Amino acid sequence: MNEHIAPVALDRAYRLLNHGPTVLVSASHDGTDNVMAAAWSCALDFSPPKVTVVLDKATRTRALVEKSGYFALQVPNLGQLELTYKVGTRSLNELPDKLAQSGVELFRMDGFDVPLVAGSSAWLVCRLIPEPHNQQTYDLFIGEVVGAWADTRVFKDGYWQFEQADARWRSLHYIAGGHFYAIGDAAVVRED
Repeated sequence: MNEHIAPVALDRAYRLLNHGPTVLVSASHDGTDNVMAAAWSCALDFSPPKVTVVLDKATRTRALVEKSGYFALQVPNLGQLELTYKVGTRSLNELPDKLAQSGVELFRMDGFDVPLVAGSSAWLVCRLIPEPHNQQTYDLFIGEVVGAWADTRVFKDGYWQFEQADARWRSLHYIAGGHFYAIGDAAVVRED
């Protein structure tokens, strides 16, 4: 395992998504791995920690999630800008070597058979909470976070450290048409 990857307490896992980043969604089933980018994801609950993500019916990742019952959300960073765009605009249905052509390197954490994207800033492995109506009507998937990790160069002691980390670690926020923003400077309100 990468020396910079550290577990994140599940009761703090929501902090990995609370700032609204674009995420990479990965899943695997029957020997097929895939990764896609998603702009619509968020933390949903604290205990047990839950997340939501929108997965369109046309995506191969969605089918893998439905079949395996698991998915992972990763927080990509500025160093992964092109990778994030490529996995978000290419389909495994049309391009069998999508991951290789997009520069994706996968790894797995002990005890979890979900592919994770190397080089990301954070990873959340989720067990699908089946909600057929939400999934079919709104493409909305709910997952219980069962494992969480972050890169200590940008997340430690339960908090993001963007202002102290190299700029390549800043999270990505998708707007449209290949246009992203990297998270900006910190603005802190001091409590009385």
